[in-house]
Amino acid sequence: MSSKPKVEICDVAVIGAGTAGIVAEKHARDRGVTTRLIDPEFAGTTCAHVGCMPSKLLIAAADAAHAVRDAERFGISATPQVDGAAVMRRLRKHRDRFVKGVKEGFARLPDGTCLQGHARFTGPGELELDDGTQIRARSVVVATGAKPALPGPFQAVADKVLTNRNIFEIEDLPDSVGVIGSGAVGLELAQALARLGVRVEVFDMGDRVAGLPDRVSAELHRILSQEFPIHLGQGPEAEADGDGVRLSWDGGDARFDRLLVAAGRPPQLDGLDLEKAGLELDDTGMPAVDRETLQCGDAPIFLAGDANGIRPLLHEAADEGAVAGRNAALYPDLRRAARGVSMAITFSRPSAAVIGDVPEKEDADTITGCADYANQGRARVMGQAHGICEIYAARSDGRLFGAALCLPGGEHLAHELAWAISGGLTASQMLDLPFYHPTLEEGLKPALRQICKQVSAPTPWNRADEPLPGDGCS
Repeated sequence: MSSKPKVEICDVAVIGAGTAGIVAEKHARDRGVTTRLIDPEFAGTTCAHVGCMPSKLLIAAADAAHAVRDAERFGISATPQVDGAAVMRRLRKHRDRFVKGVKEGFARLPDGTCLQGHARFTGPGELELDDGTQIRARSVVVATGAKPALPGPFQAVADKVLTNRNIFEIEDLPDSVGVIGSGAVGLELAQALARLGVRVEVFDMGDRVAGLPDRVSAELHRILSQEFPIHLGQGPEAEADGDGVRLSWDGGDARFDRLLVAAGRPPQLDGLDLEKAGLELDDTGMPAVDRETLQCGDAPIFLAGDANGIRPLLHEAADEGAVAGRNAALYPDLRRAARGVSMAITFSRPSAAVIGDVPEKEDADTITGCADYANQGRARVMGQAHGICEIYAARSDGRLFGAALCLPGGEHLAHELAWAISGGLTASQMLDLPFYHPTLEEGLKPALRQICKQVSAPTPWNRADEPLPGDGCS
């Protein structure tokens, strides 16, 4: 006689123990409801395990090597000796500390909260794990994250492919890597590998890098191409070549030890059987998601973090987890949360960013101001005199609503601009704020002055600090 399956009953079930799921479970539990947090591995967040932190550890090692190699311009002679195995050991050592901290957080949750397994819907508010455990929940938060895409041309050489999920596990650095994708992940890792002595080439079917608008993309492409080739408008074919892979594209072919595929990370919803939850799905298997409540249709189901594909970034996942957890706990009392100013940063050197709304084309209502760092004082001192910043504002009053940049220190300047946009500042009001000299921040002033000169209704601005020749973009 077969035993009856175990049944778990709770108010809120959260599927996925990444950043969004962890935050959602906490915010639901803080409102006095019973919760279950479900995950097949509880391996740690994407950020700690296979994303933000290990990639920045690799970039930090690359920065060190590049600083030694570049020291000659300052009158200092030195040559880096890169020990690839030691680089990867240090990376994993510190990565594992970050992961350990996340896992210790799981251990502190109330007994019975964590359920290990793959979950799938068997009906509205009903889930089943692969061990047969059944879960009945009043509301469900889906926070299953995203997965690396492996386009068809590279399926045949999958055993030679690296993604963000396995690149940090390699014991030593390969001699050569072909990189598919010129988005944030592809460019960050490509440049880090190149600076650590790996022969790298990047390929992308598109015509821009890092999701930047045309002029800023062209500048970043120009700068990075001095370190490694970037082939835009190219979708190479791949075939096995001994222990490596040969890529062929219009105008060339080359052999690489490994491929790094960074061609996007679609939502990871396979196996959830969302249609059995009563949701209507589009052709890609995605339900309609309200961006302000994160509710799927009119069901007590909420989709948060990378799983919804809206803003697949860690800080956005944390914010969305809070919204989804609160709304799942108090359903049907939903609270709409206004989205903050978007900000996407690529940690290349120079770093790049897209902040707020970037106009797809020029229009009569928009002003663009541009700052060119090729002659910016602090950038020249640092030996990094390159890059540009475009700032977008309303012609009516000069109020800022977006920006795009690739600059030394760009990750920090992106925050400054995001805060200004969040505060509703005009270009004139920004110029009234203190700018210390000599800093990279003051390099934004030419773009702000250009905006002030173009507003429909003239606004006051700092005329005592006139621009220097050559500090704008031609």
